[in-house]
Amino acid sequence: MLLYYVIFIAAIVGADQFTKYLTVANIALYEDVEFIPGFLGLTYVQNTGAAFSSFEGMQWLFALIFAVFTVALVWEYRRQSLHLSAFEWWCVMAVYGGGLGNMIDRIRLGYVVDMIKTEFMRFPVFNVADCFITCGCIALVVSLIFFNKEFWKDGKK
Repeated sequence: MLLYYVIFIAAIVGADQFTKYLTVANIALYEDVEFIPGFLGLTYVQNTGAAFSSFEGMQWLFALIFAVFTVALVWEYRRQSLHLSAFEWWCVMAVYGGGLGNMIDRIRLGYVVDMIKTEFMRFPVFNVADCFITCGCIALVVSLIFFNKEFWKDGKK
């Protein structure tokens, strides 16, 4: 199963880095390009922070959080003490893959390339990695709350 997770993470990182490459190669910084009129647009933004530009310029903090997440993930995968379902592990891997895609940008460039802009509402520009992080988190929380009763059992009986 580990091999499938690694392939999934590699696919997420590949898709993320490819879309970022296309953005940088074809769109000028802060240029707006219509993609789906009235719904989605593309614009090239260099984000030195996190969501909503919070913690701007604190690359060391993101690297530390990602390193701790990596160690915790490997530790838990080997111990299997949280009783996560296969679907929940896929969700965790989606979050990890998205985080890795953004971490590659932070290390390589000093910022994260963002390019997806919602036209139907005011929302910060984001990227493919952010989509995997957000969807993975939402799906994981929904699964844990509604479908994984084992996760919530107290081990002290």
